[in-house]
Amino acid sequence: MLYGAIQTLSPQNEIQTAAKPEALTLATDIGQIRSLLAAQSVPSISTAMLVILVLWLVVIFLGFSVLAPPNTTALLALMVSALAVSGAIFLILELDQPFGGLIGISSEAMVNALNQLGR
Repeated sequence: MLYGAIQTLSPQNEIQTAAKPEALTLATDIGQIRSLLAAQSVPSISTAMLVILVLWLVVIFLGFSVLAPPNTTALLALMVSALAVSGAIFLILELDQPFGGLIGISSEAMVNALNQLGR
């Protein structure tokens, strides 16, 4: 659609004549990047791997809590470690979905570029 609209443009001066092939190249590049983003939108982290990772961490923390002396320092260290590991897993899952979740890439720049091309 965009490519066809650029093809139908008739340049009025030398600058527009020189800009038309560049606009066609950019439109092609944008289309390729868009299809690449659509192909990469499938989650790459399997559920089975995530379940195995969580079970492995449960076993490790359970082992540490059984072997650690029952005092405040050991309890605090286990809680901080569990919080750090859960934060790391959260970041991995969030970064696997770049256009969704709490940490997301804004589409404002692309919308602005499309609006400029539509003029």
